[in-house]
Amino acid sequence: MSKAADAIAKAENKMQMKKEGRVGYVIYNNPERHNAVSLDMWEAAVAILDEYRDDKDVSVVVVTGAGGKAFVSGADISKFEKERSDEASVARYGKMVEASYNAFHTFPKPTIAMIRGYCIGGGMGLATCCDLRIATEGSKFGVPAAKLGLGYGYPGLKRLVDIVGPSFAMEIFYTARQFTAAEAVTMGLVNRVVADGELEKYVSDYAAVIAGNAPLTIKAVKATVAEVMREDSKRDIKLTQDLVDACFKSNDYQEGRKAFMEKRKPVFTGT
Repeated sequence: MSKAADAIAKAENKMQMKKEGRVGYVIYNNPERHNAVSLDMWEAAVAILDEYRDDKDVSVVVVTGAGGKAFVSGADISKFEKERSDEASVARYGKMVEASYNAFHTFPKPTIAMIRGYCIGGGMGLATCCDLRIATEGSKFGVPAAKLGLGYGYPGLKRLVDIVGPSFAMEIFYTARQFTAAEAVTMGLVNRVVADGELEKYVSDYAAVIAGNAPLTIKAVKATVAEVMREDSKRDIKLTQDLVDACFKSNDYQEGRKAFMEKRKPVFTGT
């Protein structure tokens, strides 16, 4: 049994993984609680990503929630007595949550949050860790921290500000209200909004388009965007140039040029 399979079993199968073509899925499977997340589920998510990172057959990862009513709704309060009952356990829980967020945020392959229904609190935090967010028309977004008296740490706020900008980030937190999918598009929080019945096919087709493009180009762009978002003094410009050079030296670059001249679809291998 793989490390991911062990972690899923420990999480009582409230996390799932599946592969369709070159797309790997991370599924939060706690629908009776709107996919609220326990400590074991956060740990399982990291294990699943570790497996997908090393799987050469997986080019894109889609993150979603089961049940049709929610993406992820944040922490599973029913587990607090066991998982967050004292200072040490609260610190351990927070560390694991941020490790899970970071695993998504720094994942080297493209990630898509497929959102239907509620995307609230920790769920919105998770969505902002993904590269793209595609939601249904009826989806709802919000962070209710100000209604609960909760503090919100720098890493999560920075990810949100990087996506929507400071003014919209402050509006989201100041009001603590739920925003519609249409409002989320206006803020730049989501990339696309589709009809509820079209979500799975739309995301599957979108992921397949990405998976069919040159892997080294995708890798270079994702890594370079990450460097762009860093402070000037911390940017690794040499890394970005090395990745560009690797593209031009690759077999895929030759294949892309040849396919263009022959008016056919290129077949990329990532080499």
